[in-house]
Amino acid sequence: MNVLYLLVPVALLLAAVGVAGFLWAARNGQFDDVETPALRMLIDDDRDAPPPRETRPTNGRPTPP
Repeated sequence: MNVLYLLVPVALLLAAVGVAGFLWAARNGQFDDVETPALRMLIDDDRDAPPPRETRPTNGRPTPP
């Protein structure tokens, strides 16, 4: 029973930290745009990638076609 005198205030403190973290995130705009991050994975990034480099063998012979 004595452990409840410790656990109840600790639980209330953790709940207060969670609420404070949520309020801080809401005030700083963390939840303003909830749709764009989910759609960002559908954007095709291949056109921005540089073309692959040609590799040449180190022995001086041309590569067969």
